Amino acid sequence: MTKWVYSFGGGVSEGRADMKNLLGGKGANLAEMASLGLPVPPGLTITTEVCTYYYDNGQSYPPELTAQVEAALAQIEASVGAKFGDVANPLLVSVRSGARVSMPGMMDTVLNLGLNDETVEGLAKNSDNPRFAWDSYRRFIQMYSDVVLGVDHYHFEELIEMLKEDKGVDLDTELEADDWKQLAGEFKAKTEEVLGRPFPQDVKEQLWGAIGAVFGSWQIERAKVYRRLNNIPESWGTAVNVQAMVFGNMGDTSATGVAFTRNPSNGTREYYGEYLINAQGEDVVAGIRTPQYLTKAAREEAGAKAPSMEESMPEVYKQLADVFDKLERHYRDMQDIEFTVQHGKLWMLQTRSGKRTAKAALKIAVDLVEEGLIDEKTAVLRVDPAALDQLLHPTLDPTAPRDHFTRGLPASPGAAAGVVVFDADEAETLAKDGKDVILCRVETSPEDIHGMHAARGILTARGGMTSHAAVVARGMGRPCVSGAGTLRIDTKAGVMTSLGREIKKGDFITIDGASGEVYVGAVKTLQPELHGDFAKLMVWADEYRKLRVRTNADTPNDTATAREFGAEGIGLCRTEHMFFEGERIVAVREMILAEDVTERKKALAKLLPMQRGDFVEIFKIMRGLPVTIRLLDPPLHEFLPREEDEFEDVAKAMGVPVEKLKRHAADLHEFNPMLGHRGCRLGITYPEIYEMQARAIFEAALEVVSSTGDTVVPEIMIPLVATEKELAMLRARVEKVAETVFAEKGEKVDYMVGTMIELPRAALRAGDIARSADFFSFGTNDLTQTTIGISRDDAGRFLDQYVKLDIFAVDPFVSIDQDGVGDLVKLGAERGRATKPGLKLGICGEHGGDPASVEFCHRVGLDYVSCSPFRVPIARLAAAQAALKG
Repeated sequence: MTKWVYSFGGGVSEGRADMKNLLGGKGANLAEMASLGLPVPPGLTITTEVCTYYYDNGQSYPPELTAQVEAALAQIEASVGAKFGDVANPLLVSVRSGARVSMPGMMDTVLNLGLNDETVEGLAKNSDNPRFAWDSYRRFIQMYSDVVLGVDHYHFEELIEMLKEDKGVDLDTELEADDWKQLAGEFKAKTEEVLGRPFPQDVKEQLWGAIGAVFGSWQIERAKVYRRLNNIPESWGTAVNVQAMVFGNMGDTSATGVAFTRNPSNGTREYYGEYLINAQGEDVVAGIRTPQYLTKAAREEAGAKAPSMEESMPEVYKQLADVFDKLERHYRDMQDIEFTVQHGKLWMLQTRSGKRTAKAALKIAVDLVEEGLIDEKTAVLRVDPAALDQLLHPTLDPTAPRDHFTRGLPASPGAAAGVVVFDADEAETLAKDGKDVILCRVETSPEDIHGMHAARGILTARGGMTSHAAVVARGMGRPCVSGAGTLRIDTKAGVMTSLGREIKKGDFITIDGASGEVYVGAVKTLQPELHGDFAKLMVWADEYRKLRVRTNADTPNDTATAREFGAEGIGLCRTEHMFFEGERIVAVREMILAEDVTERKKALAKLLPMQRGDFVEIFKIMRGLPVTIRLLDPPLHEFLPREEDEFEDVAKAMGVPVEKLKRHAADLHEFNPMLGHRGCRLGITYPEIYEMQARAIFEAALEVVSSTGDTVVPEIMIPLVATEKELAMLRARVEKVAETVFAEKGEKVDYMVGTMIELPRAALRAGDIARSADFFSFGTNDLTQTTIGISRDDAGRFLDQYVKLDIFAVDPFVSIDQDGVGDLVKLGAERGRATKPGLKLGICGEHGGDPASVEFCHRVGLDYVSCSPFRVPIARLAAAQAALKG
């Protein structure tokens, strides 16, 4: 018989930390903590396999599940000395989700389950605390109605606010037992009013309703969005954890909190967290009450008055610190911990490897190596390559003028400026239109996930450093300022105020997630400095990777940036990108609109020194590293004049009438220019263009060798070939130019001629094409377009929907389609090397900076990847991880 349920706590531990795939992260770690002898309330875990069964079988359960849950529940009852549903001595449980990877706030939780009109009286009598009992009951009704029954929580919040107003109090903690009893009755009435049926009193009905809600929450929209953003497969499912309740809301000797064993924002080795006295866990993470600091040092640094846990509960704090150290040594990683204190006794509710910023991930990985807890290989594997993107972008210039607006908690570092929006849907819409936005909310909820992802940064009026906004923003790499206490947001009016000052929707603000400051307008930024922990990790990564990492760079500035980021050459220099400015664009238009070879050569003569000068600068910066230069590959429409003044400039330069140029431009119109007169087709019909470029390359190479003594390694790439004959013809022309230039200068340089494989036919006939090639570079941007038949310029209208519907697991222009486009790359590599075993192979599409695509390139045996300058470190780390994973 299949085992669907695993018990933990109370002297039992049927699971282990390495069973996350079956038990989910929460269940596996609860079992592990129990086996370590830590104080874990007993419970049971329903496996992820039940979730799969549930969706594969019409949302029904395995027939053996009920009996297994009841048997495990009986073990919990025996352990705590209370019985589920018993009027005199009721057992209460929490029901929580637990996917194999952390998805904070994405799925549903129910606390205090097992309360009804009768058991609440028993709880009040046993605890000798009626206020606690009725507070717990109203919480349960509110949470269960929202999560399981679908009654919006705002109904209940309104009732609480009305009662507080009637009583003349400001805080929930000022309400008394009779107040909560009154509200419990009003909550039940509201639920019955909305649903047309009474709130369930049968505790077993409550339990199975909550279990179904947790499994159901795996498919709610916010969970789907989170999985899509974090590449979490739908097939993994979630486990369900049912655990005996312990109570942080039993008075001033009880508390609840969330903590990290190190600072998740900067990685400093210090206890970091928040707690609340007389509260339940949801109060901390939901931002309903402003939490207090865990340590005295953190409180003093923030200038807060409310006592820290270290000061108010010194004995329990000492126990907690011991648990922190034990768990970090055991897991050999920074831990994110949830705990409750009930009448002075510490209980551990969760531990997991904590989400952290890229800066913190680097520091923690390097520090753990230096502390002897992990080795360098493990450190390299610990850091998410994509997260490095957080470190590679500007921060606020400390000398720039600022107009201070408000201050909150530094919840997620980084700086961002954008227009203010108050709605997640609007943030997503504006971001798709290319606008930078800052999402400003009273507090975020899991339903805001899509807007948070679209925004440049997040600002909240409420919530602490472990609130939903803070945790999700850190995971996404978005700057976040939370809990800005003076901030008042009126979403309906589209305005927010702080200390009498007003900012409207659409106004610009800047947030600094490292300091918690918020400024009016845009503040100047500085480029990052890549040293310290970053440099150490990159050195370790470079020791293990086998793939070389080059950059796509078209200008000296891009080239210099890429070198700073560790690029080992240029894998794609797009020469057409050098022609879009000033005199150059006029000369290019002269060349395109020329009616004969003489006019075309006249225009090319103007371009030659410009091209040569660019290549001289690039070769000098690369100092002997290979530089792959793609000869001209423009869809011609990109260069043609559009405005009247543009036609006049070209007409003046060419000495011809404007109307004549307009007629010629109309003749050059193409219905599908991306598949038109471009690439090698241009070089074959107008060979003088490629001859000019080849001359510029060879003259620049000889000039740099002569002036610097550096080796120059030009690799000339012929684009868009479909046949060997195209490449052979153009290679012969390049070689002829080389011989001419070398004869003129009396010097030579070594060079290579290769091609970009970006058409399916080229990949299929790679064995033939390799006869005329020294290297292949797979142009996966165009190869994706031509293989799938999707224009990357137009696909944004529907690709999101394709990903949502799981037609594509991810956007194929972001991460390579390994089954389709990837198969062509693999086939092209194999056939090319079958003809020429020493053939150099790389890719130069933007996939070269995507970690999953880099791992694919490692597997198929390419020599290098090439990506944009800011993604070079990402590719270096991803290549190292691919090598270490084998």
